[in-house]
Amino acid sequence: MTEPRVSVVVVDDDGAVRRGLTRLLRVSGYDVETFASARAFIEHGDYGRVTCLLLDVRMPRQSGFDLQRMLVDAGYDIPIIFITGHGDASMALQAMTAGAVDFIAKPFDHEILLDAVRRAVLRRRQLPLPRIDGVDPSRS
Repeated sequence: MTEPRVSVVVVDDDGAVRRGLTRLLRVSGYDVETFASARAFIEHGDYGRVTCLLLDVRMPRQSGFDLQRMLVDAGYDIPIIFITGHGDASMALQAMTAGAVDFIAKPFDHEILLDAVRRAVLRRRQLPLPRIDGVDPSRS
């Protein structure tokens, strides 16, 4: 059985950040999808195939924390790495307490980010596969 492609999703309201992360992650071998807001990601609705979520903390209307809370409340266990230009220790604690893999300040070192993504991918592979329409994919 072949290993499924790793799908990293970037949610950040800054287009330059989305483009830079897309280049970095694709060169590193990841499939990347980007969204300019939490709402756009929510409306997309395909959360089950996401391996890792790179999530900006501060975005208009809905923060990264709001999106994290919504996913947790809905039962999705997607490894999240928060990225922010305006973070502090209490925000990092809030993110990590809610299950984030990492909390990284912008601008960040590419290797630090890629290391966090690798840890998130390992964590995702240790989680049970999501159930789709009542079918347990581990029994197929």
